[in-house]
Order: sequence, then C-alpha cells, then structure tokens
Amino acid sequence: MTTTFASDSFTSHASSADASASFAPTSVETAGLRLPRGLREEAAGMSWAEFTATYAPTGGPIRLGSWSARKCGLGQWEFRTTFGVGTSIRRAEAVAPGPMSALTALLHDSGCPIEILGFHQQQWDGRTATLVLCEAGGRSGWAFGLGEGTTESALRAMVAAANRLHG
Repeated sequence: MTTTFASDSFTSHASSADASASFAPTSVETAGLRLPRGLREEAAGMSWAEFTATYAPTGGPIRLGSWSARKCGLGQWEFRTTFGVGTSIRRAEAVAPGPMSALTALLHDSGCPIEILGFHQQQWDGRTATLVLCEAGGRSGWAFGLGEGTTESALRAMVAAANRLHG
C-alpha cells in the first residue's frame, strides 16, 4: 500500500483554511471547530482570518512539497518527502510507525526539532482538521492544519507548528 500527496507549490501549505473552506466563517466561534481547552482560551474573540494567520501561518522557513508512504514491514512505513528549509530544497526518507513520527524525525534532522505535546483531530466542513500543541527550545504553541485526509491535515499542522516555533 502506498499513499501520496503533493502540495501544488513550495509555498507553505500549513493550512488552506482561508481559501478552501466551503463557507467563510467570520470568527472562530462561528466556524464550528471544536478547539482544545488551552487553544480555546487563546483564540477567544479572534476573527477567522486572525486565527488562521496565527495558527496556520502561510509563510516561514519550512515548506512541504511532496509526501509518500509505503508499507515496509510489520508496523513500519517508509516515508519520502521533498521539503524546503530556508532557501534549500531537500529530499529525505524516514522509516517510522507513522507520518507524525517520521516528520518529527525529519524536522529534527533538518535542525528544526519539535516535540508534540497535544494532538487533536476532527472532521470539519467535509475535511480533516488537526490541532497540535508543540514545543521547541522551551517555547510551546498551538498550530492548525486542514487537509483532505488525516495524514495531509496532520502534516500541515506539524509544518505550521515548526514555522511558528522556528520561524
């Protein structure tokens, strides 16, 4: 079994929430997204544009280009990616039990280590929304990713977190 997705460019696609939601919420409250407690307090009163600009930044040093996964053993997958870090484009591979552990290892190897402290995923507006709380270098922060499936959404949230903490 192989799964693949590719971003349409090397711009950061931490979330395409602004342009691709089938409705345009005016605030986080009207969006209907169930936020974890800590993030709910942080985002209270934010407009939807403020929420996505803060938690799903579209700029930053880390950009995801392509991602593929192939089952390679009992509980193990081989992940291949092309991603940008700063001005360089990298191709990398990792063998891991899942995409989050693979991307965490790849980010660490690229000098952008992050640790996942909290992970929340839900269906929202016909897509998958992922909210992650991550830590790097003594700083922690929430990030948001939106995708067609669970993996794409989670990867976008992780890239958003890395950009928030290392950007």
